Amino acid sequence: MTQIHPSAVIGKDVRLGDDVVIGPNCVVDGDISIGDGCVLLANVVISGSVTIGKNNQFFPCCTIGSRPQVLRLDPKSKIGGLEIGDGNTFREQVTVHPGMHDGGSTKIGSENLIMIGVHIGHDCILEDKIVISNYTQVSGHCHIQTGAWFSGLVAMHQFVTVGRWCYAAGMTGVNHDVPPFLIVSGHYPPEVRGVNTRGLLRAGFTEQQQQAIVDAYKKLYRNGGSLLEKAKLLTSQEGIDENVRSMANAIIKSSEHRFGRYLETFRD
Repeated sequence: MTQIHPSAVIGKDVRLGDDVVIGPNCVVDGDISIGDGCVLLANVVISGSVTIGKNNQFFPCCTIGSRPQVLRLDPKSKIGGLEIGDGNTFREQVTVHPGMHDGGSTKIGSENLIMIGVHIGHDCILEDKIVISNYTQVSGHCHIQTGAWFSGLVAMHQFVTVGRWCYAAGMTGVNHDVPPFLIVSGHYPPEVRGVNTRGLLRAGFTEQQQQAIVDAYKKLYRNGGSLLEKAKLLTSQEGIDENVRSMANAIIKSSEHRFGRYLETFRD
């Protein structure tokens, strides 16, 4: 049974699933769909064009779907939407912005934990099983792949891609793409420190797969020579592990932009 606190404000176009809980002083207004089992605790604001799946939890003072922070954006112009999957947790004071252009969107997958004070900028894509710790700031147009884990106060430059099962240490400034499975720390530029072996265990990789990734890391980052050339050499080998190939391909793709941000090659 859906429960709505008397102090909550719910717009006429809002669509609520079964067993939704909306707490005190929440405001939900716009072209919004909230799936079964979602919980909005006190003072949550959801606005704009937002589609939310099942069993998501929003802690107090989250602001979801407000207009992007773009100086040149006309206040009267149409903007895009926001899509959220299932089973996500948004802790206190999280902000998530929609796509900045009509027809565009920000997309968040499923089973993600977004901790206190995190900002997710416009037109980002977050896949599944991601952990983003307190006060991390994600700029617009970023892509965070499955299983990535950010410690506190990480800052991501716009158009950056962070690969699967990566780990970014606290206060890392990520201003270029990070290939899958690696640990990065420091800032401008961050440095690759090793393989995220704990992430590989979380991902359920076999010992053989884990060893292949570790061996590839050593070839790419511990031997001398050009990182790009070593990545190309790996991809030219027959029968290489698919995860190793994804590491090498990420390096090659990021090299297509002068600052190492592959997605920026598509920038208008």
